[in-house]
Amino acid sequence: MKRPVRDGGRIVMPEAEFEQLLERAAETGARRALHEVGLDGDDAADDIRDLRSLLGCMRLAKRTAVQTVVRLITTGILLALMAGIAIKLKLFGDGP
Repeated sequence: MKRPVRDGGRIVMPEAEFEQLLERAAETGARRALHEVGLDGDDAADDIRDLRSLLGCMRLAKRTAVQTVVRLITTGILLALMAGIAIKLKLFGDGP
């Protein structure tokens, strides 16, 4: 790696070396961020897979809960309509 050259107020370096510098800085930053959240050990990949699996399960549970609520509301509306029809047709004797 050649030493950067000063050109007035700028520092000039070859593009390939600049790309390497950026790549190293990004990798160092990513490692530091993973270390701060506790995902830097040998089993970090397993932890991340477990977290993704947990998120998938939570999404499935949320979707299932919404579907259940929609089914309950639909069933309630249908039961109310059927009860109204039964009362209107006086199927349960003489009503009001």
